[in-house]
Amino acid sequence: MAVPADLIYTGGWIFTTRSDIPERMAVAVTDGVITAVVPENEAAELAAEARQIVDLNGGLLIPGFQDAHIHPVSGGVELLQCNLTEATNAEETVAMIAAYAASNPELEWIQGGGWSMDHFPGGNPTRDLLDAIVADRPVLLSSRDHHSTWANTQAFERAGITAATADPDDGRIEREADGTPAGALQEGASELFNGFRPEASDDLAYRGLLAAQAELFSLGVTGWQDALVGSGLGLSDSLLAYERAIAEGTLLAHVVGSQWWERNAGIEQIYQMIERRDDIAARHPAETLDLSTVKIMIDGVAENQTAAMNEPYRDAHGHHTDNSGLSFIDPALLKTYVTALDAAGFQVHFHALGDRAVRETLDAVEVARSANGPSSNRHHLAHLQVVDAADTLRFAQLDAIANIQSLWGCHEAQLDELTLPFLADDSEDHHYPFGELHSNGARLAAGSDWPVSSANPIDAIHVAVNRVSPGSTDRPLGRPAQKLDLATSLTAYTAGSAYVNHRDHDTGAIVPGYLANLVVLEPNPFELDPSEIYTSTVTSTWIRGAQVYPRSN
Repeated sequence: MAVPADLIYTGGWIFTTRSDIPERMAVAVTDGVITAVVPENEAAELAAEARQIVDLNGGLLIPGFQDAHIHPVSGGVELLQCNLTEATNAEETVAMIAAYAASNPELEWIQGGGWSMDHFPGGNPTRDLLDAIVADRPVLLSSRDHHSTWANTQAFERAGITAATADPDDGRIEREADGTPAGALQEGASELFNGFRPEASDDLAYRGLLAAQAELFSLGVTGWQDALVGSGLGLSDSLLAYERAIAEGTLLAHVVGSQWWERNAGIEQIYQMIERRDDIAARHPAETLDLSTVKIMIDGVAENQTAAMNEPYRDAHGHHTDNSGLSFIDPALLKTYVTALDAAGFQVHFHALGDRAVRETLDAVEVARSANGPSSNRHHLAHLQVVDAADTLRFAQLDAIANIQSLWGCHEAQLDELTLPFLADDSEDHHYPFGELHSNGARLAAGSDWPVSSANPIDAIHVAVNRVSPGSTDRPLGRPAQKLDLATSLTAYTAGSAYVNHRDHDTGAIVPGYLANLVVLEPNPFELDPSEIYTSTVTSTWIRGAQVYPRSN
């Protein structure tokens, strides 16, 4: 007896995430839900009453990718502002800024981002480069990693930042010899422009969200965890964009929002977070938007020497300095905060990049587990650039999830010129230790941190397998044991992130009863040489059995 179905996928391979091996199967969908996964020779019977048959063309059908750490609203806004992500050197960067300013004479401030630190000496572009092309208006541009800001003289003058302005505790102003701001600001110093820079309008934030959603659908991403919901990154309140999209029926992806922990606000902010979480839960289905997560920044980034390290950074001559990075929150307070958040039923999403930051975070999770007992909160640590070998064992012990940005696990200019030379000699062995984490039993999830870097999961998976960027002839980063196999990396970006997002009950796998949030890849990456994985591309993306992205041929 044929199973009634609206939609049949056939003619290719299926990666269910319940097995490491793709199978030649057919998938039936009815009312947006997977109703059958059967051997392909039974597809004809399933197709008897189907309204649509999708020929996989020998490709691979997988669950939709889920990005476990991303900034879609700010990323979308950057697409609509001065977007510098395509620049390949300083000259192109400056030319793009000049062209954008000339094309937008009505803008009071020139804003945007995406410049790369490795394009400028020491990673720090100067104000005079901007003054030469835009002298009449403030210019304020975030770096690719959003941990640095580049400003012109007009911007410094508008904000009243001078040689007498002190560095904040959580940041640094790069200075000229007489103390005058040189042009770049690191970490919390960028917030000195708050109150002076125009915030993105609610309408711009909304348009940015829709632009981001379209971009992510083209890459096969059907759901995500927004790593900053609230005010930040030049946005007034990104939650308003999500709520408008829900009201207008334009939000098709499922979203978990991480409420932003203000590191100087103290434990009292938890009460407001509970109210916000409960208000959203009362008005919107959890499968559409959920605010049961809190994001805490533990440290900065290694390229500007603010990532919290166990050993001090070195100077250009290889000598130890007195700088071992920044812990944005006192470790004792962090334990108190995490314990309180865990008790309140929040998942905590940590930015932890240096090995000291990772250890301080795991210590806090351990205290929370001891105080509150086991929970289903599913705390996770993102980035994990440098992890002490002893701490890779603690993830499984503490049920802490490793949220990896595997695209970064390769040699590239920012790492090779601004990071590795200033770290301990053996630091490369502990860089992005994804294989070590996996072999020690850590559960893996995956994300991109877009717009910090590309949101393309296929490129990230390529790097996870090869430890080399797509198309590069560089040597692999670190030891071979840090590589992941293709099935593990695909599972991290699908089932692993679904678990982090508390959506593993209906997404992240191709099994009956799960939503038909699906992606078709061609060619099947399992049939490619590992060095060619990046050549596999998304040909279609589906949410609840409806096609939201078709590749144009």
